[in-house]
Amino acid sequence: MTLPIFYIEESVTSHDGIVLNEATSKHIIQVLRMQKGEKLQLTDGLGNLHTAEITNDNRKKCLVKIIETVKHPKPASNVSIAISLIKNNSRFEWFLEKATEIGVSEIIPLICERTEKQNFRLDRMKTILVSAMLQSQQTWLPVLYEPIKFTQFITSAIDAKKMIAHCEEGENKRSLVSETGTKKNKLILIGPEGDFSTTEIEAALANNFTAVELGETRLRTETAGIVAASLLCNL
Repeated sequence: MTLPIFYIEESVTSHDGIVLNEATSKHIIQVLRMQKGEKLQLTDGLGNLHTAEITNDNRKKCLVKIIETVKHPKPASNVSIAISLIKNNSRFEWFLEKATEIGVSEIIPLICERTEKQNFRLDRMKTILVSAMLQSQQTWLPVLYEPIKFTQFITSAIDAKKMIAHCEEGENKRSLVSETGTKKNKLILIGPEGDFSTTEIEAALANNFTAVELGETRLRTETAGIVAASLLCNL
């Protein structure tokens, strides 16, 4: 039987005893009704998977001791999705959840010319990432950045295969699958409802981004993000 897995924000420095926070303790002791002597797993989202045993089943300050630690390597492909915030917050949260399950390494929320919504709660968004990481039995938590303006982001130094997916007609767009090359790090820009502006597309191309297409149909922002994530994480 698979042991239940929980998230701890701090890296484990001692195997003697770890006091879990109140929310995690309550879930373990009151919801799952686990008791002293039972085992569970912990991850810090940095590849470490700890097997632990409950030594004190206090519902507010559950105490565990580490029995074994396994270090999981980073995914072979480092995929970063820079995606515009969108008006419907629940759709953006859905993207975060699914991108985490797929195995994206970084998520950069963008503020573009046509971005309608600029409110962003980092704490809530990170909670969604953690939940998706645990649900999919992973040990690497995607890095989630604060929103950044499109023009500022594309001029930053990034060692990756850089791509921009847009809907404007043009003969120079290439298939995403054929354009990834051999670089380990891959970055793709996904635009807002209404797409990137012509000025933004030209600016991206001037900063060594390659224009790519995700298929023959026009996709919603969050759907385009998931299609790109799925393709890039499996190449």
